[in-house]
Amino acid sequence: MIEVSVEILSILFLTAVIAGWVDAIAGGGGLITIPALLLTGIPPAAAIATNKLPGCFGTMTAAIYFIKQQAVSWRGNILPICTVCIGSIIGGFVLTQIEAAYLNYLVPVLLILIAIYFIFFAKNLDECKKPRVSHLQFSTAIAPALGFYDGFFGPGAGSVMTTSLITMRGFPIRNATAHARFFNFVSNISALIYFVFFGQIFWLIGAIMIMGQVLGSYLGARVALKAGAKLIRPMIIIVCLVMSTRILWTLVGSAGGNAL
Repeated sequence: MIEVSVEILSILFLTAVIAGWVDAIAGGGGLITIPALLLTGIPPAAAIATNKLPGCFGTMTAAIYFIKQQAVSWRGNILPICTVCIGSIIGGFVLTQIEAAYLNYLVPVLLILIAIYFIFFAKNLDECKKPRVSHLQFSTAIAPALGFYDGFFGPGAGSVMTTSLITMRGFPIRNATAHARFFNFVSNISALIYFVFFGQIFWLIGAIMIMGQVLGSYLGARVALKAGAKLIRPMIIIVCLVMSTRILWTLVGSAGGNAL
């Protein structure tokens, strides 16, 4: 049993507020919350499971706000909602069947490519562009792949979803961000249901972080719609580069430890 003081719970609450704000704008909130959970002494698997609890409520808060602001319609996205959910469930199942460690080497490359896209190639992000694929094509081919990735591995899923909606569907960055948080919530709730039955969740810590992440997500969603590309673009770049650096640093550290 992990004993946590009021001071630690307060720090976790503030950490969740910051993570919710970042996640609502660019994704990658887990980059902040999971290390904080690990520092309390929670085992890695339990930290990931516990993190899904505030993460789910945070993305739900952002999604509801975006729906109310008419930046995304759940009725117009029933098909991708279903396919993201199916993809996430399949991804979670596959994760329990095979070794996923090799993806540690793929994810930094993916995140760096996203950062490069937003630095050098993403232009006029507040404008609609001609879609490269139809709604049906996106829903049946790309959406389930996004759900699979989030259920199977997860890091940077929000940034990947936002980028795919901009490049494939031609969405302006505000709408892409809104849809990405919506799809991210669907995949998060699927993973959370799995962890409730088969994982270890620290409910008190999770409940405290839910309050923080809901607050941060609401504030972040408001800022994202108001600021648009001038904030979301640099935030995605920063999150992708920081996440890729952290993963690479971990891999180098692990390799050095094994060599010793």
